[in-house]
Parts: sequence; C-alpha cells; structure tokens
Amino acid sequence: MYKPTILDKILDRNNLNDAYKQVFKNKGAAGVDKMTVEELKGYLATNRDKIIQEIRERRYKPQPVLRVEIPKPDGGTRLLGIPTVVDRLIQQAISQVLTPIFDNQFSDNSYGFRPRRYAEMAIIQALEYMNDGYEWIIDIDLERFFDTVNHDRLMNLISRSVDDGDVISLIRKYLVSGVQINDDYKETVIGTPQGGNLSPLLSNIMLDELDKELESRGLRFVRYADDCIIMVKSEMAARRVMRSITNYLEEKLGLIVNMTKSKVTKPNNPNMKFLGFGFFKDYQSRLYKAKPHLSSVNNFKHKLKHLTRKNWSVDTKYQINRINQLIRGWVNYFKVGYMKTILNKIDSHTRMRLRMCIWIKWKTAKNRRKNLIKLGMNKYNAYKNSHTSKSAVRIAYSWILTTTITNMKLFKFGLLSCVEHFEKVHV
Repeated sequence: MYKPTILDKILDRNNLNDAYKQVFKNKGAAGVDKMTVEELKGYLATNRDKIIQEIRERRYKPQPVLRVEIPKPDGGTRLLGIPTVVDRLIQQAISQVLTPIFDNQFSDNSYGFRPRRYAEMAIIQALEYMNDGYEWIIDIDLERFFDTVNHDRLMNLISRSVDDGDVISLIRKYLVSGVQINDDYKETVIGTPQGGNLSPLLSNIMLDELDKELESRGLRFVRYADDCIIMVKSEMAARRVMRSITNYLEEKLGLIVNMTKSKVTKPNNPNMKFLGFGFFKDYQSRLYKAKPHLSSVNNFKHKLKHLTRKNWSVDTKYQINRINQLIRGWVNYFKVGYMKTILNKIDSHTRMRLRMCIWIKWKTAKNRRKNLIKLGMNKYNAYKNSHTSKSAVRIAYSWILTTTITNMKLFKFGLLSCVEHFEKVHV
C-alpha cells in the first residue's frame, strides 16, 4: 500500500487550498513580480499543475524576496523580505504540514508562532517564575537573528525530523533564493528572510536547540521567537548564565549576541522590556505584575495622534472605526497587564482630539452655529461661539464642545473607550 510522502501532503489539493486562503487573508504587498494576492487565484487556475510538476521534479526555482525597510518604534529599521505571492503560497503549504511534526518536539517554554500559543501566555509564565523567587533576569538580545542563521546547521536540524529529500531540497532553495534591493540582486549564503511564511517555523527549529540546552541546565526561561529571558535567583548566577549562554549561542549555534542590548537586570527596571511589557512590584501583595512598557504606551499614543490629525479630511464615522480598530488590537494584546489609570488619560486625550477634528471639519461659522444648535446650545451662545478666534485645540478643551459633543454622544456615535474595552477583556 502506497504511503504518501511529506511532499505529497504539501502538494495535496486541500492543503494548497488552505494555504491559498491563508495567504489571501493575510493580504500583504506584492513581491518582485508585482503580482498581488487578488491576482493569485487567476494565475493558479492556469499554472497550478505546472508549478506542482516543477516542484516534484526539483525544477521549481523560487524568486528572490523583495527587501524592504520597516521603521522600528524605538528607532532604526527592521529588514523584511517579501516573497512573491506564489512563493508565499508554497511556503504556507510547507509550514502547514511541517508545523505539526515539529511542534510536538518544541519546549513548553516556547510561545512564539505556535498553534494555540500567545504572547500573553509567555508573560503569565514569566510572572510565575518571578514570583517564585527567580527575580534576576538575563535578557539576551540576538543581533539580526534572521540574517545570521547558518543554512547547513538549520538544514541538518530539519533533516532529523523530515525524511524527504524533495522537501529538504525545496526548503534550501528558499533559503538561497536571494534578495532584490532596488534593482540589484544579492545572494543569501546565510540567514532566513524575515517576512516569509516559513520563517517563523524555521526560527523555532533553530532556537529549539537553545531551549533544549536551557532545559538540560534546569533553568527557568521564556522564549517568544528570538526574544528570550532567563530567570535565576541571584545576580551572581545571572552573570554566570549570561556568560555561558552567550558562549553557547555564538560558538555552538553560530548566532551573534548584541552585548550592548543584552543585560542582567531585575523585573522592575524601567529599561526591562519583554514583548512590549514592563514589570512592577505591587507592594501590597509583594508580587510582580505586568504593564505595557512606557515605549509601548508612547507608540500607542503616537498612532492615536496620527488618526486624529488636523488635516485628515475623512468622514468622522470612518475615522472612529479606524480608532476603534487600533484600540481593540492594542488593548487585546496588553490585556494581561495593569493599565487602567493610563487608559483613562488616553481616553480623555483621544476624545479631546476627536472634538478638535470635528470642529475643524465644520469649517465655516455658519456650519458651526447650525451644529452647535443641533447639539443643544441656545442660539445666542451658538452664534457667539461659532465666530470665536480661539484655536481648535482650545475649543476642544472648553465647555463649548465638552457640553455639546459629550462623552455620551461620542459613545453613541461609536467611539470605543479604552477603559471599558479593557474591563471587558481583562483576564
């Protein structure tokens, strides 16, 4: 009886259909061939069988990834590689078949890019260790992790669990497909492009070696992709572990540790940030708790400010929908943290800026007078205040708009409250 190979499972019609649905759902920019996700279905209708045949005969050649630079919130840039939509589909199909094979082997302390595992679970686990007395943290920063992965070492790790030469060959082709920077082509002799559908799984396979090493030493740790913190009970132990694990990463795994960003610290150090969270000690319960790091809060405020900028001439309903999307996403991510006080301030500031935007959209004195009367102001005050020379910001803070465009009216119009959404989802 014929037993399907791993490649058969990857190229199975149902698996490819699921991969297509995921790629279409993720959207994303076009790669070097300029094909969009909307055009992918039509392309596959006429080329699907040809692509499958080329893969089976090892003639398929992935196209280079398109190199783009994404600004980081804390400065600098992150290099991303955008594969073509066809290559994203194939990578997704590979990932769907290989993930169940490898996921059972991964450490319980690894949380990034795994089924049914989330960042909040990593934070909860870290807090448990801290509150068990492991309150010295070794925060290891891997420098340009995705750009420094050794191909031979990675392929050796994959081949231990994937007994299919066709699949091994296809994955290696993706590793060496190269990048296109503007009009120049550059070979990729090391690294795995950050941005491909297969990259998260490959990073977990590579760093599972680190997990196994930490477990063999009996260390408490939490890892989310290439973000890893190790927790011990004393500063002396922390510095010893920092030295030995740095040597292991660089000498055994061939990775580079950024010593300027790696540190030994305690949870409540303001510079301590893990997955966007900071930590503090509640002096009533004597327990460590999580909160959004100051840099995460400032980034959230900056995005809200962008959505309530003066010169954005869009419909208020659309503007509120965009604000609500941002609030939901941010609060849902940080819901395990304590942040009610800061959310109250953010709510207040967002309402003020939205009032400012509405005032500017009213434009003329006549239109402002008409809307103020509609919102309940008497005609005399409406006429008087519609001709005011005060700035839009001062008007937004004043009784003129706080008593007409009230919090309740904004709520009825659809504006989401950060605090109320937090109370709804807080775990």
